[in-house]
Amino acid sequence: MTEPATLRRTALHRVNEALGARFTGFGGWEMPVRYGSIIEEHRAVRTAAGIFDLSHMGELRVTGAGAADGLAAALVNDVRRLAVGRAHYSMMCAPDGGIIDDLIVYRLAEESYLVVPNASNREVVAGELRTRLAAFDCTLEDETLATSLLAVQGPEAAAIVGSLTDAALDQLRYYAATEASVAGMALLLARTGYTGEDGFELFCAWQDGPPLWEALSSAGRDRGLQPCGLGARDTLRLEAGMPLYGSELDRDTDPFEAGLGW
Repeated sequence: MTEPATLRRTALHRVNEALGARFTGFGGWEMPVRYGSIIEEHRAVRTAAGIFDLSHMGELRVTGAGAADGLAAALVNDVRRLAVGRAHYSMMCAPDGGIIDDLIVYRLAEESYLVVPNASNREVVAGELRTRLAAFDCTLEDETLATSLLAVQGPEAAAIVGSLTDAALDQLRYYAATEASVAGMALLLARTGYTGEDGFELFCAWQDGPPLWEALSSAGRDRGLQPCGLGARDTLRLEAGMPLYGSELDRDTDPFEAGLGW
């Protein structure tokens, strides 16, 4: 994977730097691959909780009367069967059946969907979606650069997030999402954990990323919460047997240089 000369940085870059993150290029972004030991971050998620900066992921909002029919035609799943507030794992395939990308689709309202592709494929997916949706009465907006995405994963995730919100987490099912206020910030709160543990994804305004991270870190300080990078994200998903598109690491990266040699 050849990265552009200038990598984008998330709103949390300075926070990650202050935490001693080791960075790598992925999908055009400079992302934390680890903060300390990948294996310790992995174990923290399995035994307590980890917090991730996933702001490199894509956020594509599709709205309009034809959004459901358009996405049903564009992706392998029939999104028309999704209830409002639910999500499912899907794929976008090429005409020959090959996979362009795997992604998550959230139905936010009757005529509003959020499609979350992988960072490395965001522009390809967005371009292909625009082509496939052209014949339908709907619009696509790429909100990636206006969105920060944080995740809290692990057995303590519900207690940590729950201490900062009045959202009824006990009623938020796996692969569901709801508009909520967390630490006083309006956001989309999803429960689509990707590590094999319970967990939440928090889609907030770009500028709210750092204060939200600080609030979650403070709430999780006595519950074993640790910052985790993309290295642990990969190992957790692989251990759980969950689909992983390629690798979060640059394919030209020396694994020992990146810190994967443990």
